[in-house]
Amino acid sequence: MSRRRVTMADVARRAGVSPTTASFVLADRRDMRISGEAEERVRRAAQELGYRPNLTARGLRTSVTRTVAMISDTIATTQFAGEVIHGALDAAGARDHVLFIAETKGDPDVEAQLVEGMLDRQVDGFIYAAMSTREVRLPAALQDTRVVMLNCWAQGTRASSVLPDEVNAGRDAASVVLAAGHRQGVHVIGGRHITPATPEGVWAGQERMRGIEEAMAQAGTRLDGVAECDWQPADGHREVLRLLDAGTRPHALICLNDRVSMGAYQALQQAGLNVPDDVCVVSFDDSDLAAWLRPSLTSIALPHYDLGRTAVEVLLDGGIAPRVHRIPMPVTLRSSHRTTSGSPRPTVTPTTTRQGPGEGPP
Repeated sequence: MSRRRVTMADVARRAGVSPTTASFVLADRRDMRISGEAEERVRRAAQELGYRPNLTARGLRTSVTRTVAMISDTIATTQFAGEVIHGALDAAGARDHVLFIAETKGDPDVEAQLVEGMLDRQVDGFIYAAMSTREVRLPAALQDTRVVMLNCWAQGTRASSVLPDEVNAGRDAASVVLAAGHRQGVHVIGGRHITPATPEGVWAGQERMRGIEEAMAQAGTRLDGVAECDWQPADGHREVLRLLDAGTRPHALICLNDRVSMGAYQALQQAGLNVPDDVCVVSFDDSDLAAWLRPSLTSIALPHYDLGRTAVEVLLDGGIAPRVHRIPMPVTLRSSHRTTSGSPRPTVTPTTTRQGPGEGPP
């Protein structure tokens, strides 16, 4: 049989004060003169009875429910992005908020229903999240609410965005290769992800390539080639074999994700080339695959946990002005690269978060 919830009236009776006095004490309100002795009795009674405030009733009075909603397309049920949820939950819990999580699977009708349902529950704010980094259209119902966009952005809104710092990740990938002594024979596999399905490429590819090319130019050199393809193992395998069949012997490969690297490894092994002795390989995402490949793969991680944590922190702690918050992507140096003779061992420190005002990524 369930235990009856302890009410404010129960606390007031135990403390020998009025319900109004008990309410003011437990709400830490100071606009009513209450003696120290009475305040102590109220707090002691609340502790003895195990009183817990009715947050729903408080929310109706104050319009503050201490709840946050995260609405995403597929993040909640995606294996690799689970840490986004963990980061958001930890940040919400640290601020005594409850996080509601809802997934739309990209269905606009489901999204509209979920947004309206969260608004009906008077959540204090929204995290609007996307699995792949891209520009989106913010639902009309969220235009005038407190919202932070996670892994996405929308032009013409006053919402802050939290994004992975892909440009600096590209710079770091090139820096690993350069620090290992490879200034020529550097090829990129995957490129901007220009395919028939994505003829303009994808945002992550564009940003990573921008960083790679900038770092190479700053070092006074350039890439020897870029193979544009989908980011799957078969594509990495095909493009590296094509490179080798053309008589090109790469010194280093920068693969645009770990799946591409897996295919590249297989192609190099078929050609009798060893990683890292013959060819340096650097990648992105730092998925479980990077550690399980043999030799294990140097890869630059997507900062899933920090993305989720920062989004909630910006929502609850941030200012009103919209800002773009870029989260550093850490480099995990493993055995899939080595220095050339006489070159220093690579040391790469991810660039710190850059923040700037604006409605979308600069």
